[in-house]
Amino acid sequence: MNFLIPANSKKSMMIFGLFYPFDLILFGSGIGITLLLMMLLPIGDTIMAFIAIAPAVITGFLVFPVPNYHNVLTVIIGVWNFFTTRQRFVWKGWSVTNEQEEQK
Repeated sequence: MNFLIPANSKKSMMIFGLFYPFDLILFGSGIGITLLLMMLLPIGDTIMAFIAIAPAVITGFLVFPVPNYHNVLTVIIGVWNFFTTRQRFVWKGWSVTNEQEEQK
């Protein structure tokens, strides 16, 4: 039994078809930090204004939907998990011999 999965099937699991919940949490925290800094810092000075809006701008660029963003994010998360957790990662590739063994 072979199934064809449409290319946009994962897109329906995202918020607005673009963002994962983590993306919105990250951007929301950047906005929150920016609002806090705008209340605490004197933003009359240009440098302080840039420092105050920096968290929102940085997190905005991190979650901005660019092509292949989620593919790169998945690779980064996989590399991070590989080097920071004690897990056993088993890799099994696809080959003709595997398909012949399964058909027997």
